[in-house]
Amino acid sequence: MKTIIALGSNMGDRRKYLEDAITEIGKRIGEVTARSQIMETKAYGYTEQDDFLNMAIAVETEMEAHDLLHELNAIEAELGRVRTIHWGPRTIDLDIIYYGDRLIDDEELHVPHIDLHNRDFVLVPVAEIAGEIFDVRRGKTVAELLAALQDHNMEEVKQ
Repeated sequence: MKTIIALGSNMGDRRKYLEDAITEIGKRIGEVTARSQIMETKAYGYTEQDDFLNMAIAVETEMEAHDLLHELNAIEAELGRVRTIHWGPRTIDLDIIYYGDRLIDDEELHVPHIDLHNRDFVLVPVAEIAGEIFDVRRGKTVAELLAALQDHNMEEVKQ
């Protein structure tokens, strides 16, 4: 199953946390088939924290979606992630953005990611590696979602 995972880090050696996470994903989850460039962004939600390094990767996996989520959470914990403040600082953040063309909504998992259309730090790297993916939640490709977000941001600047 082609899976898109977003990665972010804003504590310590941010680049090393991203690389260590990719290494573990390759060992434990599946083949990493594409990776975006790394971009630096301001924090989202809780903004009183350091800037993030963000990127996205494509992974071919045989894991079921919930097993994938649990494995990503285990990798986060092993890399020192502690969940204390919602949207707070973290050594590593690993989010399932797309799991093939599946729509999953339950207490534990929302795929496609529920808020990705508002997050340029997710859409820009995902569009770089998989702009053609069709978002079944929103009925548009990733490239179209990114263009809509950029248009919206330009409208806000004009006002």
